[in-house]
Amino acid sequence: MWPRSLTFRVIAFSTVWAILTLVVIFTLITTLYRQASERGFDSLLSAHLFNLIGSIGISDTGALTGAPDLGDLRFSEPKSGWYWSVEPASEGVHGDLHSSSMTSKIPSPSVAEVPFNASFQRSYSAEGIDGEQLEVFESEFVLDAKNRAARFRVMGNQSELEQEIATFQRRLLTYLSLFGVGMIAINAIAILLGLQPLRRVRNALAMVREGTAQRLDGRFPAEIEPLANETNALIENNKRIVERSRTQVGNLAHSLKTPLAVLLNEGRALGGAKGQLIAEQAASMQKQVDHYLQRARVAAQRDSVVYRTPVTPLVQRMVRVLQKLNPQTSLSLSLPATEIVFAGEREDLEELLGNLLENAMKWAKSAVSVTVAPLAGKDDNLFEISIDDDGPGIPEDKARDALKRGRRLDETKPGTGLGLAIVADLVNEYGGVLALERSGLGGLKAVVRLRSLQ
Repeated sequence: MWPRSLTFRVIAFSTVWAILTLVVIFTLITTLYRQASERGFDSLLSAHLFNLIGSIGISDTGALTGAPDLGDLRFSEPKSGWYWSVEPASEGVHGDLHSSSMTSKIPSPSVAEVPFNASFQRSYSAEGIDGEQLEVFESEFVLDAKNRAARFRVMGNQSELEQEIATFQRRLLTYLSLFGVGMIAINAIAILLGLQPLRRVRNALAMVREGTAQRLDGRFPAEIEPLANETNALIENNKRIVERSRTQVGNLAHSLKTPLAVLLNEGRALGGAKGQLIAEQAASMQKQVDHYLQRARVAAQRDSVVYRTPVTPLVQRMVRVLQKLNPQTSLSLSLPATEIVFAGEREDLEELLGNLLENAMKWAKSAVSVTVAPLAGKDDNLFEISIDDDGPGIPEDKARDALKRGRRLDETKPGTGLGLAIVADLVNEYGGVLALERSGLGGLKAVVRLRSLQ
């Protein structure tokens, strides 16, 4: 399910890891900030509560007295969310004191709902005068020796605290986002630069494949240099295999050349039916040997060493030669606007085209057409050669037999029956396709698809 790009995988993994890390950092910092802010908020309310208790007294008549100054202007601003109040908590106490910011009474829950602790203190949340959320610290304190007590309340604006925390979270998120984008960009740049040597290796291999270089040249990092060295060793080994195969093919051809020539001469010298038979069989053996030597040579070089053969000049030269040899036949040629380079040896393409053109000229009545064109589609590294003639053609049920070695569909024409078989084997060795179809000229259309170099 992962894309095949190594760069994408590494960048995606590092990006996901960076995002997860930043999310964890954001959560941790905001949690710690909230806890510290809430502790500071509670400590402030507790300090105001003790300051309030110390500022309130009681008269002999039981009236609450005092003018507390808690040192915070918010307790004097109406509906600021910061309030204090002092209320009677026992008999014999009367009066009701509160901050100037507290313009209306704020109810408190019953002791049953929120009980006091052992220090006669409790805290709870309540709704403020203007709809804000309040944190309330409340305590009951005995004011004199007569055990007359009052209830003290200090209220802080918890909504204000939440707004401060939210503002901090937004700023932190902005800074972490900017840091994350920068970190991801730096990681991507570092990864792209780190993988640049792999692109150099790919480009060097492409040059070897196209035949413009013989080995991977250049300096590579220590991690990639062994790969380049092994690739160069593989290229050198393949070259040695090809050269050894060619030497063996040459030796075999040389060793068979003299015996076959002797057989041909002896057959011709003998004369008569037997001599003619010997000469024909010797010639057939020579064709067969050439055919299989050709296959061995192509198989040895296939996928080992890349050759470059421009198609246009080769086709033009062969068409000119055959036009001179067959002046009675009209030969037309259609070539592409861009140059096509065959990924193979020139001799192989010459033999392939030569057999197809000779076959077309032999059977054509008056016209032969040759077309070379690149193939557009999923694989742009293919090109097509089609040769049409206006001869009798080949029935569809006999097209397969025409590709068999030594099989001749018409014995009246000269030949050995090896031409199309050699073409089929060459095309197969290069991983191409050979098709025999009905031509628009009325005869046979031979279509060959081969691989080209970009």
